[in-house]
Amino acid sequence: MASVSSAEPSRLRTLGRLIGFLRPYRLSLIASIVLAVGSQAAGMAIPWLTGVVIDEAIPDEDAGRLILLVALVAGLGTAKAALMVGRRFIAGRQSLGVEFDIRGALYGRLLRLSYRFFDRHQTGQLMSRATVDLQNVRFFLGYGLIFLTQHVLTVVGVTALLFVIDWLLALIALAITPVLVAVAWRYSHVSHPVLRDVQQRLADMTTVAEESIVGINVVKAFAQERRQEARFRERTEAIFHQSLRATRQQALYMPLLSFLPLLAQAAVLLVGARLVIDGRLTLGSFVAFNVYLLMLVFPLRMLGMWIGQIQRAAASGERIFEILDEPEEIRERPGAQPLQPGRGRVVFEDVTFGYDPERPVLRGIDLEIEAGKVVALIGHTGSGKTTLTALVPRFYDPQAGRVLVDGTDVRELALASLRRAIGVVSQDPFLFSTTVAENIAFGVAGATDAEIEQAARLAQAHEFVAALPEGYETVIGERGITLSGGQRQRIAIARALVLDPRILVLDDATASVDATTESRIRLALREVMRGRTTLIIAHRLSTISLADEIVVLDHGRVAARGTAAELRDTSPLYREIEDHGLVAVGLAPEEFEVSA
Repeated sequence: MASVSSAEPSRLRTLGRLIGFLRPYRLSLIASIVLAVGSQAAGMAIPWLTGVVIDEAIPDEDAGRLILLVALVAGLGTAKAALMVGRRFIAGRQSLGVEFDIRGALYGRLLRLSYRFFDRHQTGQLMSRATVDLQNVRFFLGYGLIFLTQHVLTVVGVTALLFVIDWLLALIALAITPVLVAVAWRYSHVSHPVLRDVQQRLADMTTVAEESIVGINVVKAFAQERRQEARFRERTEAIFHQSLRATRQQALYMPLLSFLPLLAQAAVLLVGARLVIDGRLTLGSFVAFNVYLLMLVFPLRMLGMWIGQIQRAAASGERIFEILDEPEEIRERPGAQPLQPGRGRVVFEDVTFGYDPERPVLRGIDLEIEAGKVVALIGHTGSGKTTLTALVPRFYDPQAGRVLVDGTDVRELALASLRRAIGVVSQDPFLFSTTVAENIAFGVAGATDAEIEQAARLAQAHEFVAALPEGYETVIGERGITLSGGQRQRIAIARALVLDPRILVLDDATASVDATTESRIRLALREVMRGRTTLIIAHRLSTISLADEIVVLDHGRVAARGTAAELRDTSPLYREIEDHGLVAVGLAPEEFEVSA
């Protein structure tokens, strides 16, 4: 019972926060409620007029009054329909507005969250929250609240009219209410955890589907279609069984919630008929009472459905707020300043960092990179090369120590200003499903055609881009799938160069190109890196030959530093890496020495 009692306040808080999204729509919400009240009032007046027709117009054979009453009924019916149309239109627009706001808040939050958050969460899980969960919340806020308010008003108004007509019949009709409330309360508590689990399993299924589609090349290359199909079937079966459990609960409670009001209706028919026979109740009042009772039955029968909808909205809201409440680990400090002009001097002061703080990847790194120098970072896999470069644009913050760019701690800088000064080219570049020109100019919205072309030429990409069907306006496929690996890599290099960064990070940036292209890019990079601080992570001697000096990392520490010639004499680890780890591609013997 403790878990249930603790879950109830949490669920109510979630619903309260969801309702908070309606603040910008207060006027439309009030208008919807007013229209709902007017519609229900018009509907509730019709049975009363029907009773007057039966008790007065018909016995008195008053044709004029009959026509007037019928006209009033028709007018009220028309007014009810018109008010319902207005309410539905306003509620629909409100629903879409709330969906727009929440989706924007979710997307904006996801873009601001740190790399560490995405290291921990699967893409399919996040997409499920932005689609399935969002739809549940949208329906609740756009329609559920209005319908629920309408039903509550109907129950209160009809109950009052029942007591006005005959208090004894009203007590008989409402005698079943405590049982009805108890059943509805029980249903709400047993359904919530089940429906929340259904949402989670839907997210698991979305993850498997997304991974299989994005990684379809790998799936087919290893002939694992059946295995992935089995994984997907396993997830869908989990959804099926949990949804079946929810359906069983609904199959048990919904008919019960529908049946209980019928007992009250049967009792009213029995007692009310006797009252009419005894002359204590008019026939018109009896008919009106039963019509009102039918009007009361529908909202009570819908009670279970709306409770289920509220539970779905609460479960989805909890999953959405998990993202919205996620702290921004990498955020600008108050008063963050733009990066001042400089040449790109980078300093690591006693830097310690680990993706898991208990298992540091970098340990006490002290490293100074002078402005304009080209430094190659080498080391065995897991030595911390990529991690070290990720601290410069502040993708992560170190647990200890400082990273300084041109004398300023990166944590004191405005993020946009810092990252505009750093061009990053990763080993596996991501391209967007848009034109080549837009991909190259991604980091500089106002880049001119001439700047885009110049960056492409420097990256040795202009020739193949010009040969595309629409040149720079050619739309490439998702993740650049219509281009070769080397072409994607050169587009990514051009994207970094168009920034004209003072610091350039090349994370094995020539790994996906052939020897000829690699040689051409290397020649271009010599010019690009001139006067620009450059960090190169590479496994090819040809790329390392571009560096002024080499830093050898080992288990997160700086093991050695110097030129290739110096390290051959002083560092056994460098000799081991050079002999067994580095790959020489397309090099003339004289290029094995580091060029000045």
